[in-house]
Amino acid sequence: MFAKLHMVTGGLLGLSSVLLGAFGAHGLRNLVSAASISSWQTGVSYQMFHALALLIIGLWLRQGGAKLLNWAAILFCLGVLTFSGSIYLLVLFQISWIGPITPLGGLLLIAGWLCLCLAALKLDETTDAARQKSRDRR
Repeated sequence: MFAKLHMVTGGLLGLSSVLLGAFGAHGLRNLVSAASISSWQTGVSYQMFHALALLIIGLWLRQGGAKLLNWAAILFCLGVLTFSGSIYLLVLFQISWIGPITPLGGLLLIAGWLCLCLAALKLDETTDAARQKSRDRR
């Protein structure tokens, strides 16, 4: 169940990343500074990286990955929302109080990667457990 959700979410984040990237390259070109365009592109890049990570997590979960992968996915979603989202809001509306939210998003992304690493360390345990469940069903 979560595998499908993470893959769909990854797909939607990837889709919106391409749209936002195009908007930044074409729609914002004459409206904001070059520094703002660069910030926008950083938000788009991080969003796309984590969209791909969510797709991988979904596939990994289908193969019997650790439950920590769900935490990684949740942290990635929250991280993209706060990191990339705050950058988009800063560029579009120049709301200065949003700036401190960006590092919080970065911390959420870091925590997600830590969960992913811990899930990888548990790989043998969870893979063996999934194999055993499969054998028990037969």
